[in-house]
Amino acid sequence: MWRGGATAASAARAVRSRLYPDPIHHPATSLAPIASARASSSAPSVASANNVVEAAAAASAAVSVSQQAGSVSDALRHYGRCYWELSKARLRNFSFPCISLSNNPSDVFIVFSALVVATSGAGYVLGSGNIVDMAGLCCTCAGTMMVAASANTLNQVFEIKNDSKMKRTMRRPLSSGRISPAHAAVWAASVGAAGTALLAWKANGLAAGLAASNLVLYAFVYTPLKQIHPVNTWVGAVVGAIPPLLGWAAASTELSVNAMILPAALYYWQIPHFMALAYLCRDDYLAGGYRMFSFADPTGKRTAWVSLRNCLYMLPLGLFAYNWGLTSQWFGLEASLLTMGLTIGALSFMLEPSPKTARRMFYGSLLYLPAFMAGLLLHRQPNEQKVQNMAEKSELDGVLYGADLQDEERARQKREDKKPPRVQSRPPVAYASVAPFPFLPVPIYES
Repeated sequence: MWRGGATAASAARAVRSRLYPDPIHHPATSLAPIASARASSSAPSVASANNVVEAAAAASAAVSVSQQAGSVSDALRHYGRCYWELSKARLRNFSFPCISLSNNPSDVFIVFSALVVATSGAGYVLGSGNIVDMAGLCCTCAGTMMVAASANTLNQVFEIKNDSKMKRTMRRPLSSGRISPAHAAVWAASVGAAGTALLAWKANGLAAGLAASNLVLYAFVYTPLKQIHPVNTWVGAVVGAIPPLLGWAAASTELSVNAMILPAALYYWQIPHFMALAYLCRDDYLAGGYRMFSFADPTGKRTAWVSLRNCLYMLPLGLFAYNWGLTSQWFGLEASLLTMGLTIGALSFMLEPSPKTARRMFYGSLLYLPAFMAGLLLHRQPNEQKVQNMAEKSELDGVLYGADLQDEERARQKREDKKPPRVQSRPPVAYASVAPFPFLPVPIYES
């Protein structure tokens, strides 16, 4: 046993001596692996430290850039949303517990700028001739949209305190403090001036004047009047009736009797529409400090009668449109049926004034106006006055062009007369006679 163990130990020492040389007899060989190991261990540590520092610097720079980009994008998104809401540029959802179909609040579509643009575009199409200028239509709608955005913004600037007291307006940008009044006023002035300038440049001065006057009427007359007297509803109806006149003026450069059909429909339509809204939201308007017609009518009879009366005023508009050559005879029938439906809703509201009947008339008014405008555009006849004006203009242009041609011919003749006369050279001789040979014939000249 012992001898076998000694033999195994000596074999192990021999193998170890071969793998690891003796440090006494071979110092360089024994220290080289240690030095190389130390060098290999120290070099990566320095390189890794440098890489870590560079990565940290790059990461911090990337984080700062991303933070700056994120802050800029957040600011643009924030102010863009505020401008959009101030302008009321789309159909917006407001919670109206007072006109909900059940006990839970429901969202009702409230239209302002979209309605203004739609009515001005409809007026432009109605005022056009056989061909509608699409570029002019787009410029008119864009200018009208900007002026309407300015008017809406100024309205909210003047009514910050009132909006903060009403449930349906307390989330607006100004009343919620998301944007300052000075910032909103600068936005309103800029977009209003740009819209008016666009209409004056691409349309005409009449359209730009109507837009500017409507802006002043809405922001500086209708808005403060809402807190003074119930007549504000009728003034607001005038504001809503001007956009189709603006579109007609932009297309035909003038106003005629035919141009009054759509404005009259808008004026009379707004009265039952807002009377129903004011009746349903009396508490909300009262909390906001507005003076509405329904406040002095606790039973709702007078409010319903005013709505019915204005519905009756709309009954002959379709016949007038056909009689004045604005539409075909089918529109007279369709408009009469539509108005009869709205009139029945107003009659039921008058016979039984209640939130249910008022709500029914309100929704009926929301359906009535798009259907009326669609029928008006579908059955429209080209504006004869615009066609006649275009024919007269083309004839006048032809006369002026002929006169210009005559003037140009006279001027050319005068220039020719002033030039010195040319000396005509004799044509070459076919064959000449020579003096010594008088018997030859007389020379003949080529002509």
